[in-house]
Amino acid sequence: MHWLVPLPVFVPLTVAATMAAGSFVFGRRVADVLALLTAVATAALCIAILIHVGSGRDVYWFGGWKPVKGVALGISFTVDTFGAGTATLVAVLMVAAFSFSWHFFDETVEHRFTILMLVFLGAMVGFSLSGDLFNMFVFFEVMGVAAYALTGYKVETRAPLQGALNFAISNSVGGYMVLLGIGLVYARTGALNLAQIGRAIGGHGPDGLIIVAFTLIFIGFLVKAAVVPFHFWLADAHAVAPTPVCILFSGVMVELGLYGAARVYWTVFAGPFGAHGDALSHVLLGLGVLTAVLGAVMCFLQQHIKRLLAYSTVSHLGLFLVGFALLDHSALGGVAIYVMTHGAMKGALFIGAGILLHRLGSVDEEALRGRARHMPWTGLLFVFGALALAEVPPFGTGLGADLIEDAGSKAGYHWMPWLFGLVAALTAGAVLRATARVFLGLGPREVSRFSADGESQEEDESETQEDRGRTPKSMFIPAAVLLAACLGLGLVPGLAGRAEHAAVRFQDQHGYAATVLDRAKATTPPAEVSPAKWGGRLYGLGALGGALALAAYALFRNQIPEQVRRAGRALSLGSAFVGLRRIHSGDVSDYIAWLTLGIASVGGLFSLVLR
Repeated sequence: MHWLVPLPVFVPLTVAATMAAGSFVFGRRVADVLALLTAVATAALCIAILIHVGSGRDVYWFGGWKPVKGVALGISFTVDTFGAGTATLVAVLMVAAFSFSWHFFDETVEHRFTILMLVFLGAMVGFSLSGDLFNMFVFFEVMGVAAYALTGYKVETRAPLQGALNFAISNSVGGYMVLLGIGLVYARTGALNLAQIGRAIGGHGPDGLIIVAFTLIFIGFLVKAAVVPFHFWLADAHAVAPTPVCILFSGVMVELGLYGAARVYWTVFAGPFGAHGDALSHVLLGLGVLTAVLGAVMCFLQQHIKRLLAYSTVSHLGLFLVGFALLDHSALGGVAIYVMTHGAMKGALFIGAGILLHRLGSVDEEALRGRARHMPWTGLLFVFGALALAEVPPFGTGLGADLIEDAGSKAGYHWMPWLFGLVAALTAGAVLRATARVFLGLGPREVSRFSADGESQEEDESETQEDRGRTPKSMFIPAAVLLAACLGLGLVPGLAGRAEHAAVRFQDQHGYAATVLDRAKATTPPAEVSPAKWGGRLYGLGALGGALALAAYALFRNQIPEQVRRAGRALSLGSAFVGLRRIHSGDVSDYIAWLTLGIASVGGLFSLVLR
């Protein structure tokens, strides 16, 4: 069944090209039906590939150009459980996005939206499956071009254009870095196939060229993953992009940046950098912790719900990077579970935000204060989303966090459960606060928590012409299904063990190269699997308590006795919060300055620890 492998890329790109050529023939509804059916077919193909791969790998050589004596002559898709699982998440979220958008846009929306979305789908799936470094870059760029256009799709106002510009410039810098790194690797090895590059440099220690190449490629992918200090573009893009696009941006696109970094590290650079693993781990841990904490704090400061959810994604990308930084198969298995459940949960929350926008014309929690009392089911979506953010068992987020925390504790990082608990409390508390304010009308009236000068900075989100009196089932059902999946994944028997075994295969550089270059049968290396346990997941209940306390403080702080408030003001972090707001200025020149500083700092750290 290896002939199935290219179809999830071929099908959406072919349909997109057909729709572009025949747009004068297809009506609006015909185009919508065709796009939805294409996404469903792509999801079915990805699931079939995931089942087919099972506990091994599958290699598809385009044009039948197979390796000769260990030299790759053609371009390959090399599929394992992680790659197929990521592609499946992409396709499933695209189905949800197309279903949600059925009644969302005005009747005047044109075919180019569905065309761009299908191109976006094909590029993300291709990136997930590619076994060729240059092809990863090509799909990276196609994905980016489609995403920039989708971000600025509603160009009637300035905000979408500015958000798309910030997104495009920041990520184009990241793309150029990846391309420069690929050029250096090709100059050294004469190869672009991941397995062949890894074999060529695996027997040697790192030299200056390899370190620079790794730094360029790795940081380029971290820009796409919105890791601090490369994260500034993400909230600006989420705030102005159409809601169906945000489902994909937050649910899977930024995670693909971290997936690319992990894929390249373990197939190419793990060999020469093996002796420096501990030092490299410390650098990545520092970046992950900084991203997790800053993203969580910025999340709690927002009242624009799409920005709030965007900063939550930044924070969780930090947690995923922490799991990756442990360089341990148990932690990586936990990251895989967390990414899948986070994608489903964040997709559902953005659908909830889209329902508010569709019904009430805004996503600002102050502007919506108490106006959604007649929408209890949508409020319930936000409540369950907050429970998933808090990592409450049996949500799959709790299972993924438990695996990462357990691996961290074994490595001596006993503070890791506290980090995960802090992030969970801040992000879930922000969602609970917004839910209580919007659906129950609780809390005092206040000015924007995002603007440093107190003025509202809510973007024009006019994606519909008028308020609607009901929530279409095509909007609500995808959110309910995604939340059910987030819950159900946590209840799958043996999921943790299977994720850890898949992580071992993902990290097995020699086995990967043997399968790709020598046509050897994929085998599963022996691995110690963590026993299933629920004790660590009780941290989720503590995080939920913290989230409730933070939400209650934000809503009822004016009712606290003056003596207590006076003591609290003595410990106020207001100046620090104002500083955080100001560096997130929305000015692309500021963002590029921070990106340049980040490149220099992270690159310098990599150079120090890898020599």
